[in-house]
Amino acid sequence: MRAARLIKMVLLLQSRVSMTAAELARELEVSERTVARDALALSEAGVPVYADRGRAGGYRLIGGYRTRLTGLARGEAEALFLSGVPGALREMGLEDTASAARLKVSAALLPSLRDASRTAAQRFHLDAPAWFSEPGTPELLPPVAEAVWDDRPVVARYGRGGTEVERTLEPYGLVLKAGVWYVCARVPEAGTFRVYRIDRFTSVDLGEDRFGREEDFDLPGFWEERAEQFARSVLRAEAVVRLSPEGVRQLARAVGPPAARAALEALGAPDDWGWVTVTLPVESEEVAHAQLTGLGPEVEVLSPVALRERFAADAARLAALYT
Repeated sequence: MRAARLIKMVLLLQSRVSMTAAELARELEVSERTVARDALALSEAGVPVYADRGRAGGYRLIGGYRTRLTGLARGEAEALFLSGVPGALREMGLEDTASAARLKVSAALLPSLRDASRTAAQRFHLDAPAWFSEPGTPELLPPVAEAVWDDRPVVARYGRGGTEVERTLEPYGLVLKAGVWYVCARVPEAGTFRVYRIDRFTSVDLGEDRFGREEDFDLPGFWEERAEQFARSVLRAEAVVRLSPEGVRQLARAVGPPAARAALEALGAPDDWGWVTVTLPVESEEVAHAQLTGLGPEVEVLSPVALRERFAADAARLAALYT
C-alpha cells in the first residue's frame, strides 16, 4: 500500500513543477504529516525530492529526475480508453485504475504537453444518461464488469415471468444506453449472443476459468443490430396517416427513427397541398396516440378508425378550451 503511494507521489511530482504538502495530501488521501514522512523516505531511497520552505514552498524533484515507472499495466491501458466516461468508470469500479493510468501518461509527456488532460476535460464531457431521469447503478455491475474485463464466465440469475431463471453466460461487453446498463453475452448452451439488463440480475457468480473470446466480435456493430431489431420487433400494428411537409420532417422525432424510416421508404407523391399519405408501423394504438399527438396539426390519422376517433375527440376538446 505504501509502496504504491510512494510511486504515485513520484509521478505526481514528475508531472508538475512543484506541489504543496496540502495538494499532495489531497491527491494521495493522507495527512500532510504522512506526506512529509513519504518525502523523507523517497529522499533516503535516492529520489531527489526537495522541500521548499515558506508560504510559497512545496515539494519538487530536482536535477531533471525522471522515473521509469511509467509503463501501463493492461488494466490501466484498457481503463484509459474509457477515461472520457468518468461516471461509467466509477460505476464499474475502475476509477482508481483509470486515475493511475492518466497519471502515468501525464508523467511520461513532455512538460509542454502535461496540461493536455486538463484542457481536453475543459472542452469535452460525455453525459450518458437521458434527460429528466435519475439513473441508478445496478448493484451487480462491478462483478459483471470484472467478468467482462477478465473474460470469465458467470452464472447469472434473473427474474422472468414471475420465475427466476439461471443462465451460464460469457459476458463479452457492456453498453450504457440512456443511463441503463446492459451486458452483451454469449450463451454457451445455445451458441448465440443475447442482451441482458444488468439491473434485472438477482445474483452473479464469477467462474474461475476464462472462456475463449471470438476475436472478431464487434460490440458496437452487434449492439446497433440488436437495437434496430428490438425497435422493429415492438412495432406490431399499423396506422395510415397524412403528413404535412413539416410533419414529415418531425416524424422521426415523434415516433423514433426505425418507424419513421419504414414509413418514409414507401413515400408517395404529395397531394395538391403538399401532404403525403404513409403507412406507419406503431407499437399499439395507445402508443401511437401519445406519439402522434406531438405532431399537432401536422398529422391527420386516417386509420384505424378507433385511433382517428381519439384524435377527433382531442381536437373537439381543444377547440372547446380555446373557443
